[in-house]
Amino acid sequence: GARETFESYYRKQRRKQARLVLQPPSNMHETLDGYRKYFNQIVGFFVVEDHILHTTQGLVNRAYIDELWEMALSKTIAALRTHSSYCSDPSLVLDLKNLIVLFADTLQGYGFPVNQLFDMLLEIQDQYSETLLKKWAGVFRNILDSDNYSPIPVSNEEVYKKIVGQFPFQDAELEKQPFPKKFPFSEFVPKVYSQIKEFIYACLKFSEDLHLSSTEVDDMIRKSTNLLLTRTLSNCLQNVIKRKNVGLTELVQIIINTTHLEKSCKFLEEFITNITNVLPETVHTTKLYGTTTFKDARHAAEEEIYTNLNQKIDQFLQLADYDWMALEPGSRASDYLVDLIGFLRSTFAVFTHLPGKVAQTACMSACKHLSTSLLQLLLEAEVRQLTLGALHQFNLDVEECEQFARSGPVPGFQGDTLQLAFIDLRQLLDLFIQWDWSTYLADYGQPTCKYLRVNPTTALILLEKMRDTSRKNNVFAQFRKNERDKQKLIDTVAKQLRGLIN
Repeated sequence: GARETFESYYRKQRRKQARLVLQPPSNMHETLDGYRKYFNQIVGFFVVEDHILHTTQGLVNRAYIDELWEMALSKTIAALRTHSSYCSDPSLVLDLKNLIVLFADTLQGYGFPVNQLFDMLLEIQDQYSETLLKKWAGVFRNILDSDNYSPIPVSNEEVYKKIVGQFPFQDAELEKQPFPKKFPFSEFVPKVYSQIKEFIYACLKFSEDLHLSSTEVDDMIRKSTNLLLTRTLSNCLQNVIKRKNVGLTELVQIIINTTHLEKSCKFLEEFITNITNVLPETVHTTKLYGTTTFKDARHAAEEEIYTNLNQKIDQFLQLADYDWMALEPGSRASDYLVDLIGFLRSTFAVFTHLPGKVAQTACMSACKHLSTSLLQLLLEAEVRQLTLGALHQFNLDVEECEQFARSGPVPGFQGDTLQLAFIDLRQLLDLFIQWDWSTYLADYGQPTCKYLRVNPTTALILLEKMRDTSRKNNVFAQFRKNERDKQKLIDTVAKQLRGLIN
């Protein structure tokens, strides 16, 4: 006879039990079993309530159950948000997603609204994507660290087919060549390409059973893949390029590799299209703009090559040991310079596989750097005095540089473009060796002037250094066409140069 008391007692007790059931264990995120147990408790609770609703008269009603479910839903979602955020293993996050889908579908079967759970799964998806990116950062690092940065050799058809199966590469020329032959890229190209595809599969796994449209799935995969390229892979490549021990050969190989990877992006686009069946022409399709990753990496490697070459040139120049007071020049170019030119020749021989512009820019930048550095040697403040003999020796070295520039170390230069890198030095040396001041002073400032590239300030610095030596010994005897005092001539020229400067 106490029906009302019993009903309110029952509902009160069940509310308390519901609160207990909804309390997740503290280490729930550590194993899948923790989550499974938690979900089973909640499902059990609501299946019982649903049964009671349908088999008893008025003990519980729909409004009471809906209110309980609303509380349960918000507590469950809060618990899942907290616990899933601790998880760093993508496969555990994936298993958790499958459990949540099972949990939601089950309760939906009993008529409970579960949209919020699916919305929350999209949040977990972002986190899954983050854990994947972390995992793949390690994968890419290992691939790049273990690469030997030299073209892949192939000894037979089987190996050739295997590589072409991993990476979309077609080259009619290479196919015609007899074995053994080499692919232009190194191991990391097919490996990185395969791993990008693995990542796409991993992204796809999460989107299954989420009741998403194919365009939503496509969009999600493309966005994650773009992040993988522009952030994860990009960082890994930049780190390799900036490493201290990466030499020119490796940098050249990185440029070749990234060129091939960039070309392969259209195949990745097709790969995603085949999976999702969403055509790239569809209005909402996100493009794979990750191609910029390979462009950026290539530019960084090119910059590094230019810097690296200049540093090597500087190391050779530190070995320069001119006798600035020499009365007679040697019979050939200085040893350090012959070695330096030898180094440049062998380096540019390696550049044959590089895109033309890169090799030319590297060669031009090296010649300009060499030219400026040699001029600095002449003008250094520590070199107080200079003889004509020393200048003749220096001239032999510059001739060696010009000879190198003429020999076409890198194909594709028009005419004497490369020799122009040394034009400032050439005109300066000619002016002094031929002692052609009358021409210089008469033509100065005219566009057709023979010594157009000689700055009067530079000429004056050099002249001052020679004036001191000519006071000490009569180096200029050979110029004494008449007995005019050489010193006066130098003074006169110096005075006129100062006039030009002012």
